Amino acid sequence: MDYKNTLNLPVEVIPMKANLVEKEPKILKQWESSKIYDKIRKNRDGAPKYVLHDGPPYANGSIHIGTALNKVLKDIVVRYKTMRGYDSPYIPGWDTHGLPIEHKVALDLGDKIKSMQRMDIRKMCADYAKKYVDVQREQFKRLGIFGEWDKPYLTMDKSYESAIYEVFADAVEKGMVYRENKPVMWCTVDHTALAEAEVEYKDETSRSIYVKFKFKDDPHKFIIIWTTTPWTLPANRAVALNPAVDYSWVKIDGERWLMAKALVSSVMTKAGIQNYEITGEAKGSTFELQKLLEPLYGNGVPVVMADYVETETGTGAVHTAPGHGEEDYMTGKKYGLEIFSPVDDYGNYVPDLPKYGGLSIKKAEEIIIKDLKNAGMLVAEENFSHPYPHCWRCHKPLIFRATEQWFISVDKNDLRKKTLKAIEEDVKWIPSWGENRIHSMIETRPDWCISRQRDWGMPIPAFRCKKCGKVIMDADVIRHVAKIVKREGGDAWYKYEAKELLPPGYKCQECGGDEFEKLYDVMDVWIDSGSSFEAVLKPRGLYPAALYLEGTDQHRGWFHSSLLLGMIRDNRPPYDNVLTHGFIRDENDQKMSKSLGNVIDPLDIIKKFGADVLRLWVSSTEYKNDVRISTGIIEKQVDAYRKVRNVLRFVFGNLADFDPQKDKVDNLIEIDRYALELLNELVKNVTQYYDDFDFHKVYHAVFDFITIDMSAFYLDILKDRLYAEGKNSHDRRSAQTVLYEIGMSLLKILAPMIPFTTEEIYTTIPFKKFESIHLENWPEVRESDNFILEKWSKIRNVRDVVLKALEEERQNGHIGHPLEAEVDIKADGELFKVLKSVEPDLANVMIVSSVSIVEGEDLDVKVKHAHGQKCERCWKYSETVGQDKAYPTLCSRCAKVIREEDF
Repeated sequence: MDYKNTLNLPVEVIPMKANLVEKEPKILKQWESSKIYDKIRKNRDGAPKYVLHDGPPYANGSIHIGTALNKVLKDIVVRYKTMRGYDSPYIPGWDTHGLPIEHKVALDLGDKIKSMQRMDIRKMCADYAKKYVDVQREQFKRLGIFGEWDKPYLTMDKSYESAIYEVFADAVEKGMVYRENKPVMWCTVDHTALAEAEVEYKDETSRSIYVKFKFKDDPHKFIIIWTTTPWTLPANRAVALNPAVDYSWVKIDGERWLMAKALVSSVMTKAGIQNYEITGEAKGSTFELQKLLEPLYGNGVPVVMADYVETETGTGAVHTAPGHGEEDYMTGKKYGLEIFSPVDDYGNYVPDLPKYGGLSIKKAEEIIIKDLKNAGMLVAEENFSHPYPHCWRCHKPLIFRATEQWFISVDKNDLRKKTLKAIEEDVKWIPSWGENRIHSMIETRPDWCISRQRDWGMPIPAFRCKKCGKVIMDADVIRHVAKIVKREGGDAWYKYEAKELLPPGYKCQECGGDEFEKLYDVMDVWIDSGSSFEAVLKPRGLYPAALYLEGTDQHRGWFHSSLLLGMIRDNRPPYDNVLTHGFIRDENDQKMSKSLGNVIDPLDIIKKFGADVLRLWVSSTEYKNDVRISTGIIEKQVDAYRKVRNVLRFVFGNLADFDPQKDKVDNLIEIDRYALELLNELVKNVTQYYDDFDFHKVYHAVFDFITIDMSAFYLDILKDRLYAEGKNSHDRRSAQTVLYEIGMSLLKILAPMIPFTTEEIYTTIPFKKFESIHLENWPEVRESDNFILEKWSKIRNVRDVVLKALEEERQNGHIGHPLEAEVDIKADGELFKVLKSVEPDLANVMIVSSVSIVEGEDLDVKVKHAHGQKCERCWKYSETVGQDKAYPTLCSRCAKVIREEDF
């Protein structure tokens, strides 16, 4: 008789080969055709809500590994919260206005764009955005992201655009919006103002120069100024000293130079001057409003006081151009200086500027330095490295340039103060350092420059009276325009004349005039996306959001703008929790770059390995810091995925004949009870990890469980019981009862992370309760039985000693398979009692043929060859082999099973 056929071997319920690349698209189609997402939402109708609000990515290209990381993290949260019993809708959205999209369109059009009408450019931008909304939608769906993909929000939707104006009208009504000629960061490549959120700081090497400014009343006296922007000298309107700093008079060749006392030695060294004499000292305040002659044109300029002038570098005196710097501007306002900025949109001096008109500022800088040298006014020059603002889109250095722009005041109505308090008291920041990051950004930020000189965006609804020139910014007018926009969209601004956009009979409050013209600045796109709480959450009854989850750069972006607009609109943040993830880097901790050739495309990973492998990588990362990825790292996740799949194959392969309704047993064998306790500890821990958004801890806890607790311990021990015991025996059903709990719990725990695989397995097993694993509820957590956990921890420690002794005997050639062995264990009183209480099961636990226990002082293990003969069916050695005449090659246990099963 072939006794192999009498064993209860596993059935291949789950194929060994995953074939994710082929299977996942089929599962996606099944989800779509059966409307699983809608069923999930219906299943949670009336449940408490948990709203993760999706920050909109730009619709300007295919997804990259960073957007894949972001979307998978969000999906894990939403799936988990849904299984925990929450109604957790996911409404994906896209940022469809702004420079990123207009920039792409402009590149495609080239010079042709210069002759095009605004409406035509806007139409092309809208079409471009729609194209990539559709592209990204399918790519996100392929990642397995559940959501309302047929009803996403777009910032160019008419209803959304109208909501932007409603938020903006509030800011205007509260007196927080103003227009002023002041310096802003300006991109000479994209020809627009930028806000702080659109700026990246990179090290830049500038030409720094030391220049003589002559005192008007004494041609032999000079203040030595220092500047890192020589090109701004034509706009000079003053020299600033620190009133509290001590300044020295330095005599050099019949001239007297004034500079900070602490910097005399440094300046002299840089100027190459060895012979000099300090002839006097005075506080900076002594020189306030004294007249100087600036060196390029000979114009008279005052000495002004400024606390920001420092003595770490330079001379303690700085050239002041109110049209080209934030601090210079504030000083200019204080002293009534001209806000002069003779530079155009392209970074060229205006044509009528004496000497340098029409030149680019870069080219003119060389000429300016040469002119200063020829005039004997250049003391020294050197290269100076410092962090400098660059455009986040074109990555070119910015300039500070005064232009007429719209601003939101961050101090009006105590907005800054209230926002800082809300950051501290009303929001949980994860990781906690996020609080300090955004707190310092709000604390130090200037007023928000909200206007852009572009075509693709929401027009700022401002008018100018043709009669008196007053610029009209009126909340009631904005709300009136909002109604038109809700009906026709933002293009209405360009489609209609001013009188058609204004309320009937509207007159200028300044002069009573009734003829107006439209202004054409557009809004900063951060106002668009920052208004999403008004446009998306409130109409759906989802406000405020429980969670915003984006990259750490959004502390200065979406988190920032949403926070300020929420405080303006509702006097509260639009979110309760903010979770951030890091940036993607390669395995050598280098930034992803096409030039370095280290860019990893998520779509390539999916095509080769499947989305679940990519999702497993996301789950494994400590994403709150920067995240590493490479082909090698992904291949490690393939191995990890295989381990998960193999354990689930074993579990469900041994449950093919198990009906949980009929075959479950209550009086479990003790080791099975212990396995349930291990499972309960896992569920308890991963539930806490999911709640804390520590998905990498879930990942490691699951892998420790399946590799250490299951594969290397419990499942290995179970094989004899599952395969060799009677099919319906209590011992086998006890094992299957626990396997069922383990298998179902693992599927639920892993479902947020690897939704395709868990769905494939769930729909295959015969005892599923629902149409989809994603309709299941989270495993329940029971009170822990610490006694059994501690007891079996001691037994496992003994088992480790036994396994080591068995391996030594195998290495020495004394035994082959562990079942050839029997083990004698000597243990002290407490441990002896523990082992004695499970003595009948110890041979199975140690996976040997027999175990004997004796009491002694120290733990000691002896391994010897087992007595008896090898059972042909279970391979254990037993002295009962040969005693049954009908089955002389079987042990008594196997002979009994064969007889009762009637094979």
